[in-house]
Parts: sequence; structure tokens; C-alpha cells
Amino acid sequence: MRIFGTVAALGALALLAATGGCADAHAEEQRGTDLGVTAGDPAPLVRGDLEFGLSLLDAWCADDPAANVVFSPSSLSSGLGMAALGAKGATRAELAKALGWPADPLAALRARTNLLRGLPGVKVSDRIWRDAAEPTEQDYLDRLVTAYRAGIMTLPLLTEPEESRRTINDTIEDETNGLVKDLIPEGGLNRIGWVLTDAVHFKADWRSPFKPENTAPAPFAAASGAEVRAEYLNQAGSFGYGTAQGWTAVRLPYTGGTLSMVALLPDGDGKDCAPPTASVLRGIELREERVEVSLPKVDLSTKAELSDMLAAAGMPEPFADRADFSGIGPSAGKIGFVQHAATLRLDEKGTEAAAATAVGVEATSAAPEEAKKVVFDRPYLLLLRDEATGQPLFLARVADPTRP
Repeated sequence: MRIFGTVAALGALALLAATGGCADAHAEEQRGTDLGVTAGDPAPLVRGDLEFGLSLLDAWCADDPAANVVFSPSSLSSGLGMAALGAKGATRAELAKALGWPADPLAALRARTNLLRGLPGVKVSDRIWRDAAEPTEQDYLDRLVTAYRAGIMTLPLLTEPEESRRTINDTIEDETNGLVKDLIPEGGLNRIGWVLTDAVHFKADWRSPFKPENTAPAPFAAASGAEVRAEYLNQAGSFGYGTAQGWTAVRLPYTGGTLSMVALLPDGDGKDCAPPTASVLRGIELREERVEVSLPKVDLSTKAELSDMLAAAGMPEPFADRADFSGIGPSAGKIGFVQHAATLRLDEKGTEAAAATAVGVEATSAAPEEAKKVVFDRPYLLLLRDEATGQPLFLARVADPTRP
């Protein structure tokens, strides 16, 4: 199968409602009023996305060290961020801290949205779906359109939840070029008054493709302790290369812009789940050097409910009964679930990946001899990011490249 180098990420945030609904037959989009905030500096939120992603990766790996993990920090932070704009008190403070928000985040959020939508090959779409019977604060809608360019769609979420679910899922599938299907499961919209969705789609090839004739099997020491045979992509050429505090990094750039995949190999056996810190990652100086790269082809998939993991990683307040999301609407309560699904494939031509998040809120070439050789033959990490800003789009830990 030919891989065209595609990345898609999607976040959906669902808010449960306690009141009755209406029976609109289809979705109609309206927009809040843009508050005219001047875009600020996205750097604090870029740092926040990376730190949040690494913290979640650490917790996720610790939960199952032998499993492959792939997810989108930018999708998750957008889904949680749209909820945070309607949070108050301790709930807002905890979410803002976990996401790295400044005191007034609107200018930075607007800049981050502009950044994501301006990346070559990247498409971003944000929407709010609500039941017409659910009161939704105008200030919240205005802040959402200002921060995320998100419009609001009306659906009969409460009276016709299955029809509404299919409409949302079909939209999501279309926005991700068919890579994310049936994000919201059957029965998932029971008592739902609002759904917020965030989708990111990226398509690119490697700047320096791997030659298929150089792909060959070789051993890989999996995190489970087993030795498996993986199909390795092999190439010798000029790549960004650097080392720091027990990690070796190789940068594999894509065509058309500053996006790249950074592959991170630990000095040890890789069975230790602890990822590098954000400061260590930012401190790795990637200099162009002659490198022989051997990187396994992978076809990864992950699906998990993340509420407990996120609560343990530093944000228990949004999941507690005392959570306050009344800035969204009077009946918005705690977050009831956070579901995330992702896939990632690497081959000779490029990368194909997709991710989906659902957050529910309850009511109430050849090298010379001196070339460095980096063989990713033990558990390693992958970071798909924008080189110019450091904005992370995908994070993965490859525990066993022969497994999904």
C-alpha cells in the first residue's frame, strides 16, 4: 500500500446536559462575536503542550510499559482548552496550570491557533455542537471564536442523540480524510447538551525518502523482553543529530515546511518509561551530520479512556463532582470521560497518522566512514513537531514495532 504521508488529529469535547432538547433536523452553523484580541506570543502554550504531552506519555507508559503508545498533545490540549475557557475557580486554575496557560490566555490561544492553521500541509477545524434547548453563555461563544475560530452548530443532541452522533462522526470522518471513523461510540451522547470538536490534518512526504530496496529485517529488543524481527528503513545521509542526558536524537524532515519527525533513542535498554523532560528536549542541539539511520517501519494504534490518567497527571479537579464549568452553561458539570484513539504509520515515503479525542462534561544518500550510525533497535520515542516553534503534533513510544 502506498503511504502518502498524512497526519490527522481530532479532539471532541462532549458536555452532558440535564435538561430537555429540541428536534432540529440538521446542523446550522452560527458564530460568536470575535472580541478583536490581538494575537500574542504562542510560546508559553507551545511549551505547555510539550510538557503536558510528556507528562501524559510518562503516565501512559507506566500504566503498560510493554504497549505501544501514540497520541496528539495538540488535539488533547485543544479539547481540554475549549472546556477550560468555560471553567471557573479551582477548576479553571488547575486546567490552566496543566496546559501552561498565562493568566489571560486569549491572545496566546489566538496565536497558537494562527500557528497551527499556518503550518504548510496542516488543516485545523474547530466546532461547537449544542442542543438548542441548552442555554450557552454568549461570552463563552465569543471567547471560543476568538481563541479557536470555532463556530457553533445546532443539533437535536438530547432528543435524537443517535442521529446527532452520526452527523458529528460523519463530519469528523470527512475532516480527517476518512482516517477517524466513529469517534463517538453508540450511546455516547446520552444526556449530552454540547459537543466540542477539534480536528488537525497533516499531509507530507519525507524530504529524503527511504529507498524500498534498502528496507530489510533485523532484530528489535521489545519492551516486553522478547526479541522480534522488525522491518527497518535504512538510509545514510545528512540529518539533524544530537545527544543529551542519555538520549540520541535524529531529525527526519518532511517536505514543504518546518515540520519534522524527531526519533529519540535512549542510551539504555528503553524499558524505563521515563521520557526526557521538556527542557532536555529543548536543549538537544540538532546539527547536520552524516548519519546512517535504521528506523523500523511501524503501524501503531492506541485507544484508551484517559480520565484517571489525566487526573493522576495533575488535573483531578475537572473530574470531581465539585468541578465548575458554569461558564459554558448553567447545567455544565464535571468532565465524565476523556477518550482518545490514534494511529501512526511510517514507511519509505512518509508518515500517515490519525488521532481522535472525546471529552465529556457531565451536567451538574551514502555516508563517509566517519558517519554516525543510529539503529533504533530498542524502545524509542517519536515526536512530530514544528521545528520553527517546537509545537508538538504527535508523540509516540514504540515498544514493539511489530505490534499495532
